[in-house]
Amino acid sequence: MNTAIHTSMTALEWVMLVALSLLWGGSFFFVGVAVAELPPLTIVLIRVGFAAAILWMIVRVIGLEMPETLGLWPAFFAMGVLNNLIPFSLIVWGQTHIASGLASILNATTPLFTVIVAHYFTTDERLTGNRVFAVIVGLAGVTVMMGPAAIEGIGANVLAQAAVLGAALSYAFAGIYGRRFRRLGVPPLLTATGQVTASAILLAPVTLIIDRPWALPMPGLDTWAALIGLAALSTALAYILYFRILATAGATNLLLVTFLIPVSAIFLGAVILGERLNTEHFIGMALIGIGLAATDGRLGKLARALVHGVVSKFST
Repeated sequence: MNTAIHTSMTALEWVMLVALSLLWGGSFFFVGVAVAELPPLTIVLIRVGFAAAILWMIVRVIGLEMPETLGLWPAFFAMGVLNNLIPFSLIVWGQTHIASGLASILNATTPLFTVIVAHYFTTDERLTGNRVFAVIVGLAGVTVMMGPAAIEGIGANVLAQAAVLGAALSYAFAGIYGRRFRRLGVPPLLTATGQVTASAILLAPVTLIIDRPWALPMPGLDTWAALIGLAALSTALAYILYFRILATAGATNLLLVTFLIPVSAIFLGAVILGERLNTEHFIGMALIGIGLAATDGRLGKLARALVHGVVSKFST
């Protein structure tokens, strides 16, 4: 099997990336509802537990079988640790000490870490000037879009900020580690099912010890609806897209989604909640768009073509 990825994403992969950002951007709405009645770890456990149940039902309905390879389930658990257990725990703890806007900006460093990690741990996602430029511009776009208030606390609560940066680094390693599932011949649906199942198993004892969910009041219908949306859309469906993009476009392209998540969250807030879009939102979105366009060198090629066209025109 050819396991090499292509650095220039196809139109379908861009559509899936935008869809993934909408699903993960929408998770802020679901969590915002659920957190009013449930503690964070309980929400995370229900999220991955429900998602695992949904994915197992889909696997059975379409007639697939989870692979029984001895070395595969340890890989699922490793992916669950890198992609869920470590980053979820660090972000939840970090956000108890710093503002969510600052946490979003720090989390948006994921593509920067991914570019560096991919350079040293892969042969087909090497560091290029285009990718560094794209990441810096995209990160600047996220910072502008979140506004100056989001970075007011930078420099304070250093451990909390380091925790969110650690989560971003963990996501980067997860993206690189997750490439092995294509090499092992595991379809994206089965990879998503295995990883989410492993995450639920790992999170269960932690949540039972810390949150004691059996002692919590029964949540209302709105909270249950939010939890179902969080599990079915923002986790089960999202991870199918995640592993589908990862298999063909690679970790560096995939984790650009962290730039798009704030855009999606703000867009959904404007469309669904009627929130106002300000000038900094549009400037930030424009910078993110430039960063995404520069990722695979297309922006540079277009600029060179335009310059060449202008030079040719005036030289004739």
